[in-house]
Amino acid sequence: MSEERRLDVLRAIVEDYVRTREPVGSRVLTERHNLGVSPATIRNDMAALEDAGLIAQPHTSAGRIPTDKGYRLFVDHLATVKPLSQPERHAIEQFLDGAVDLDDVVARAGRLLAELTGQVAVVQYPSLRRSGLRHLELVAVGEARLLVVIITDTGRVEQRMLDVATLPDEGTLAVLRARLNAVAVGRRLPGLATELESVAQQLPPGDQDLARRVGDVVVQTLAEEGEERVVLTGTANLARTGMRFEHALRPVLEALEEQVVLLGLLTEMAEDAADRSGVRVRIGHETQYDGLSETSVVTTGYGSEGRSSPRSARSARPAWTTPRPSRRCAPSPAT
Repeated sequence: MSEERRLDVLRAIVEDYVRTREPVGSRVLTERHNLGVSPATIRNDMAALEDAGLIAQPHTSAGRIPTDKGYRLFVDHLATVKPLSQPERHAIEQFLDGAVDLDDVVARAGRLLAELTGQVAVVQYPSLRRSGLRHLELVAVGEARLLVVIITDTGRVEQRMLDVATLPDEGTLAVLRARLNAVAVGRRLPGLATELESVAQQLPPGDQDLARRVGDVVVQTLAEEGEERVVLTGTANLARTGMRFEHALRPVLEALEEQVVLLGLLTEMAEDAADRSGVRVRIGHETQYDGLSETSVVTTGYGSEGRSSPRSARSARPAWTTPRPSRRCAPSPAT
């Protein structure tokens, strides 16, 4: 019973500190929460929580604040993720349905996430390496060039130009296009290369070289890592944290500007959880990046039509970064 009560005390401290941005004392807990025990008992529970490293006293005679360890216990065992209501889902769907292309979808998703959380939102673009092929288009350009248009199942459109000695006629080009799409649509690396090679082997000798060159372009495009990028929105929300977060604002902004850092962190957070279907959280120094040591990073994956997977559609990840309440910085709601 005492263990359950202490967890209730920890929950109350975290919730009050996030809401008020002030250290929490036993008297405040007694007045605001129906814990069913005396202030003296609560003080004993707070002492036990402090001994366990879950809360800390920022200075003498002050109340207590959660530590990184306390936040981790709260996130893992005491907090719950509020499900979206049907009206909320409908409003979000309507907002995103108005997008005209992938860039617009990602930008709208970032703005929406920043607005809903009141934090900095980071949305990672779908990765080409983890995308599948939705459609392949071949378009003759002039007499010696072929435009290869690659449309992925995550909505990206990539265009590559091939210089050729002689373009085949439209009928031959249509057959090549149809055969490539028949075997490649929906496939991802590495099996895609084998399927495309099988198409080349079935064509007349005069068309095999072109088919192989097109196949190489498709595989190389989907294997590219350099174009992975993120969209960052809501940085102005950091100003809401007040003066207590001022000392940490510059390193946080510098960290957010480093897309390599953000991409690496998002990838790690997607891979370090056994259950990748839900929300992941890294608190303070768990980010393993000094510039983000005063923040918490909350991430989840996204996909389309129920096809999310740990490393395919889920490779594109939204996140929000929130100032982590500590003895030096002001708290801000994160979950």
